[in-house]
Amino acid sequence: MASLTVRVTPRAGRDAIEGFDEMGVLRVRVRAAPAEGAANAAVAGLLARALGLPGREVVLLQGAASRVKVFDVGLSTEEVAARLRRTGGPAGKRGPR
Repeated sequence: MASLTVRVTPRAGRDAIEGFDEMGVLRVRVRAAPAEGAANAAVAGLLARALGLPGREVVLLQGAASRVKVFDVGLSTEEVAARLRRTGGPAGKRGPR
């Protein structure tokens, strides 16, 4: 199982997975505001769609009130990187360490 560390930018102009940074943290932008869990739900939904998973399999483990969050996605780190590469987005350019 992969614990995926995500850095979230809420109130962005669009929902997007930006890619992994040099520390292996996935950078994600969502339009939702960080109020009442809206941004957390938006990130979980975006990850589920990008990874081809049902929403219930993307679970927030840490960071509900932080920009840096940890999600359990039920996949190995290698599988996460491979699935993000298949979506053709920038997240596939550099995988997690």
